[in-house]
Amino acid sequence: MKPIDPSRSRLMKTLRLGIAAFSLLGCSTAMSASNGLNAKETPPNIVLIMADDMGYSDIGCYGSEIDTPNIDALAANGIRFTQFYNGARCCPSRAALLTGLYAHQAGMGCMEPDWKVPGYRGNINNRCVTLAEALKLNGYSTYMTGKWHLTNKSKPKSEADKYDWPCQRGFDRYFGTIAGAGNFFTPATLTRDNTNIEEEARDDPDFYYTDAISDNAVKFINEHANDKPEKPFFEYVAFTAPHWPLHAKESDIQKYLGKYDTGWDVLKKERHERMVKMGLIDKQWEMAPRDGAVAAWDDLENAEISPLMKECAEKHGGMKKIMSYKMACYAAMIDCMDQGIGRIVKALKDTGQFDNTLILFLSDNGGCAEWGTYGFGWKNLKKTGKIGGAKESSTSYGPAWANPSNTPFRLYKLDVHEGGIATPLIVHWPKYVKDKGALRNDVGHIIDIMPTAMDAASGTYPETYDGNAIQAMEGVSLLPAFIKKPLERKEAIYWEHIGNHAIRDGKWKLVAQGENGAWELYDMETDRTEQNNLAEKHPDIVKKLNDKWYSWAERCNVLPMNPNRKK
Repeated sequence: MKPIDPSRSRLMKTLRLGIAAFSLLGCSTAMSASNGLNAKETPPNIVLIMADDMGYSDIGCYGSEIDTPNIDALAANGIRFTQFYNGARCCPSRAALLTGLYAHQAGMGCMEPDWKVPGYRGNINNRCVTLAEALKLNGYSTYMTGKWHLTNKSKPKSEADKYDWPCQRGFDRYFGTIAGAGNFFTPATLTRDNTNIEEEARDDPDFYYTDAISDNAVKFINEHANDKPEKPFFEYVAFTAPHWPLHAKESDIQKYLGKYDTGWDVLKKERHERMVKMGLIDKQWEMAPRDGAVAAWDDLENAEISPLMKECAEKHGGMKKIMSYKMACYAAMIDCMDQGIGRIVKALKDTGQFDNTLILFLSDNGGCAEWGTYGFGWKNLKKTGKIGGAKESSTSYGPAWANPSNTPFRLYKLDVHEGGIATPLIVHWPKYVKDKGALRNDVGHIIDIMPTAMDAASGTYPETYDGNAIQAMEGVSLLPAFIKKPLERKEAIYWEHIGNHAIRDGKWKLVAQGENGAWELYDMETDRTEQNNLAEKHPDIVKKLNDKWYSWAERCNVLPMNPNRKK
């Protein structure tokens, strides 16, 4: 077994012993869950919570008007990272999150289709271990609720096809959906452990997937406390909210009716002002403008739209009413997720496990512009008369609202400009995070979650697993930032998704849209909103970062970029 970096183990002891320095004399560098702790303490439980398609500014503690008191409480009593990054889309982010590798190294450089090249196989490979597998080796019980989306066998033809499902990749128990998206009231591929249970949702008139994810997470916490109180546990809670379709409970929608009648321009301005006041963003950064395809809110009723959209607008009180309702549904989905997180926190408190539980909350990508200027679902609206919310509806909010979701940044999910990859990261751990409500400006990446969890657990990471050689983790532990120490990152961080590619190295970010797109260069200290391209001014920096990116891409199975489009 390969130990985590000994310097991170030293930091973990510093945290636990509450001292400013730790002597290396006589200290083993190979620490594990059984010998790396103070004799009177146990490793922390770890609860990892991921939202789906949620923008950087969509929760209260990151500037939103959406009511998220439970998430905000975690932030108020923990820390928030201002420069944390995901992988730009569902599958790549989840692969990196659970393996500590870049998604292409794990075989999940894009989505679930198998493109027959190593970085793009559509499932996580056997040269990586999941966080569940690694923590299980270190004495943890492991549970998951929610969206898996790491296999091209979501509808298996046999039990053998389930080789990369949650319970085959380290989780003791599982409740959720294997596929990536679907109806919140009757979700396809709904699974308990390895058994399809779609009929349970179909037969339950009160079933709502966000609630089911939360309630099964609570169930696993309670059962663990009763059955295995001596063991730490890892729980991965992968919500599908607020991913389209815009399905929400009527009781939650009612809370937001009329709230968005002032439109996206006012909303974005108000969020930006709150974010500056909170210290999340620098007021000198020029806010990215409204998407050029989207009309100003005041001009929306006169905007050029399709005949179908005009017909729907005339029938349902105008475009403003329709679009305001869509955003109310989106807000209701986040609100419901927050309610569920409140129940998870309560379960931890009720079972006496809260103080020694490390909770991390983040999103898998930025706000989603899929598809069309004002979202999809207009044919469905004409057919059903449902703008959103109800199970019969099928709609999204489009770039019109995704742009303010990603305030103050450019672009969206799929892109590797800041709007696609910037995510909130909230860290809450009462025993060891004492700087309550503080911000951390350290640059972090989703590949850092695995080493952080292993470090917190004083765990060892395997060189081999199930007879296969395992790649070393790419990320760094975030634990130094928990006690206001610098991260030990010695390498740049990188992205590629459907040809969009980028590198962040110190204050510099080099980014391109599309595999043949021109490089853009930005100074993230003075212009994180990517409004002032410095590529022509600094060709030497462009060349240096270009060379680094291609070296990384060659090493990490990224090339050829976007191989399905090469055919």
